[in-house]
Amino acid sequence: MPPEPIETPCIRVCEMDAAAGICVGCGRTLDEIARWGSMSRAERRGVMASLAERMAQRLPLRTPG
Repeated sequence: MPPEPIETPCIRVCEMDAAAGICVGCGRTLDEIARWGSMSRAERRGVMASLAERMAQRLPLRTPG
């Protein structure tokens, strides 16, 4: 039986917001991205539960204008 696929918040918009320290696409930190494949399912779900709030608090990279 093939292994179960790993859940990921990645949307393939991989650009780091240096000020916030998170990816503008998924909201994860570089450390979380690097460790993602070795995290337990519970650890990944814990990170994923915090992403919406992180993204909401992140300042926009560019201002409209």
